[in-house]
Amino acid sequence: MVAPRTARFGEGPEGKVARRERGQGAQQHRPGRFVQFLHDVRAEMRRVSWPSVKEIQNTTIITLIAVVFFALYLFLVDTGMTQFVLGLQWLLAKIAGWLGFA
Repeated sequence: MVAPRTARFGEGPEGKVARRERGQGAQQHRPGRFVQFLHDVRAEMRRVSWPSVKEIQNTTIITLIAVVFFALYLFLVDTGMTQFVLGLQWLLAKIAGWLGFA
């Protein structure tokens, strides 16, 4: 069975699609295509389900609470780790002094 030919004579093995992707032989954009694009965008925006003002307020409040919670949590973890490292440094300095390394 022979595979059907998809390219025209002289196009080579790559065909029209590959050349178009590389930008060769591109057609000039017609003004009607841009108008159609704007029409499609407007039609799509009508189908979007927009949240209500109350939903936006609720999600904003939840987000702010989460940000404050995690900021406090990370502050406490950072402070605790800093104190731990300083304590470990102090302890190692004491041990080094007892062993005569300092």
